[in-house]
Amino acid sequence: MTTSKTPIAISTGRLPSLMAAAATLLWATAASAAAPGITGVTNTVGNVTTFALTAQPAYITQPDGRMIYSWGYGCTTPPAAARFRPAAITSGFCNTMQVPGPTLIVNEGQTVRVTLTNNLPSAAGNTSILFPGFNVTATGGVRGLLTMEAIPGGSVTYSFTASSPGTRAYYSGTQGDVQVEMGLYGAIIVLPATIPAACTSGLHASNLTAEAHWGESDFRLAAAAYDHPETCYDREYLFQFSEIDPSIHQQADEQVAACGTTAGCRLRVATEPYHPAYFMINGRSMPDDMDPNYAPQYPHQPYNGNPHMHPGELTLLRIIGQGRWQHPFHEHGNHVRVLARDGNLILTPPGANGTQLLAGPLLFTTTTTPGQAMDGIYYWTGKGLNWDPYGHNPKSSDTNAQLPCTPDANGYNTGAPTAVNYFEWCQDHNKPLEAKPFGDVAGNGPATLPDPNLFANGPWYGGSPYLGPDATTRAVGSTPIPPFGTVANSPTEEAGFSFMWHSHNEREITTNNIFPGGMLMMMLVDSREFVIDESM
Repeated sequence: MTTSKTPIAISTGRLPSLMAAAATLLWATAASAAAPGITGVTNTVGNVTTFALTAQPAYITQPDGRMIYSWGYGCTTPPAAARFRPAAITSGFCNTMQVPGPTLIVNEGQTVRVTLTNNLPSAAGNTSILFPGFNVTATGGVRGLLTMEAIPGGSVTYSFTASSPGTRAYYSGTQGDVQVEMGLYGAIIVLPATIPAACTSGLHASNLTAEAHWGESDFRLAAAAYDHPETCYDREYLFQFSEIDPSIHQQADEQVAACGTTAGCRLRVATEPYHPAYFMINGRSMPDDMDPNYAPQYPHQPYNGNPHMHPGELTLLRIIGQGRWQHPFHEHGNHVRVLARDGNLILTPPGANGTQLLAGPLLFTTTTTPGQAMDGIYYWTGKGLNWDPYGHNPKSSDTNAQLPCTPDANGYNTGAPTAVNYFEWCQDHNKPLEAKPFGDVAGNGPATLPDPNLFANGPWYGGSPYLGPDATTRAVGSTPIPPFGTVANSPTEEAGFSFMWHSHNEREITTNNIFPGGMLMMMLVDSREFVIDESM
């Protein structure tokens, strides 16, 4: 049920002119994101999982056509297909160099061993990996300032116990102002050893029922982010934010070429003043970050950033700041409830019965601090829109137009997980959007849309303020919305609500100072009949 374009129904963001300018770039394949990565080779004796990584150079691409000389971690040999996660993604690859480095997925309590081989140019000198938050021992290599380092052509092995679940960064501990900037960073995800019972029952079980009914796979790595019942989730994404100063990369490229094979020649790369021109999510800038995971045109940038969700799903966001700058990233549509930072749950003091509740802040903007990881929950339900986003219409003969909405204790339609309007906010059921003369659902709607050229100027506008492929026709029949016939998507294709997720630093939504680009992506909320395929 995927489509060859990404038609957008309506934006409730605060940057309409920005969105309109970005519009023409949103007609790419409707690729999704997930949190893809690799597991280690596991030895059940001692519960040890091992990874073999290398640090190598390659060129990564930018939307302006520039190839940026970079360094990155990768796999020394291609992993077996069974090691890629989530299992529903079957197109995974792990080259010998990628930016970010491969996402390492391990289980709480496992002993993790990572062997790093230094295949950087000899002029780059030693390299290493830091695993903040873990008690690491290292064997082999030579002593560096922060950890043991692999000399050119040499190796070093790092060992630690994945003592607690959560999302964390890993990155070079050697000359970080150059090596991290060049691309030597990645993520490690520790899955909890115990899944709380609440995560496999109730509404979470209903979401699985809905997925199965519509033929949708479960792309989660686990049912919970932590060993805590308030960390259950239904969908997840990993976003790593970084930036590139092309002058640093150009210096490194030129000096490596000048050194050649000359013994003792070392890079002398100036990293100040720092003037980044490229701003990336998972190693790609917009619109490249909206292309599929593992797209062949990005052999060294395998991970994308293009989240989708259904109403009511608790969506886990794993967010890491991997560069030198803070990036004030704003998720339109709702705030993000922070669960943890660097694998540490934010909890209340123990109550009388010893119970601790989540106490993380509710953030309008998730500031990505360099080197810090956070886990948070985002969701969208349609509550507060003040109209029926499903376009129910009791006058219509369409069965889906006459679906009931039976509120649960919280006011949502959660008793029918296989229905198109699962998780509808029932207070707005059958409430029309538009007053005369734009048509109606049941008549006399509470709002009148402005002229579409003012409301949303650009071909990205799907033409429908309703949620779902058939919602426009079931709401108003043959009456087009808007009335000029500018509906961009047909009733049989995807028609979700689009929320722009972007840096609140305006410069960071450019690519080499050209808008739109940089740290920008779209969250698409689709009703249940549209199958979200995270393998794309």
